[in-house]
Amino acid sequence: MDWLNQFLFGFYPYLCMICFFLGSWARFDRSQFSWRSQSSQFLRRQQLVWGSNLFHISILGLFVGHTAGLLTPPEVYHALGLTVKAKQILAIVTGGLLAAMGAVGGAMLIHRRLTDSRIRQTSKPTDIFILLFIFFQLCLGIATLPESAQNLDGTYMLVLAEWSRSILLFQPGSAQLVSDVPWVYKLHLVCGMTLFLLVPFTRLVHVWSAPVWFVGRRGWQIVRKNANIAKEGV
Repeated sequence: MDWLNQFLFGFYPYLCMICFFLGSWARFDRSQFSWRSQSSQFLRRQQLVWGSNLFHISILGLFVGHTAGLLTPPEVYHALGLTVKAKQILAIVTGGLLAAMGAVGGAMLIHRRLTDSRIRQTSKPTDIFILLFIFFQLCLGIATLPESAQNLDGTYMLVLAEWSRSILLFQPGSAQLVSDVPWVYKLHLVCGMTLFLLVPFTRLVHVWSAPVWFVGRRGWQIVRKNANIAKEGV
């Protein structure tokens, strides 16, 4: 099965990255009006608010945590006084809480989308599929926790981090780094990469339009003067 390991962890990551960037650009260029999240917020709004908030906060937190955890060289967090074991425990606790929160939110969104006939009629098959796929990925992440708890020395964490950095740096032999990693980690990696592959073909493409620029925007108050009132005052 060396060829499968080589494909999934040596070639597939680059295929996903190419599809993510070029596919998103092509969709924006050819179908700009489909670049939206297609909200159904007017239907069963209360369940949407709770489910969506839990789900999106979880996904954002997990994305930031995974990115920082996998791409930060060990020398950096050692310099900050964080040992490998402490980093592993931190990842287990925060990742577990965020994944559980996301699973609850995802379950609420799935229930809402599948049990309400009005929402189901406005849903595309890809909407339901991508929601179920992300929910499955969250469950896979939770399934890795027992394995991580049994290996607090951070062996697998360090291997996965080294693999991630080697992929981004286009270093040869990346696939061999994860050849002995347990299957649950490998499946979690493959599903995570597949999410990037699916972005241009699903509603996930709206991540490119996230209004993050609002965070640093100054508050403005618009004041309009009625010319007639101004003249009467004079």
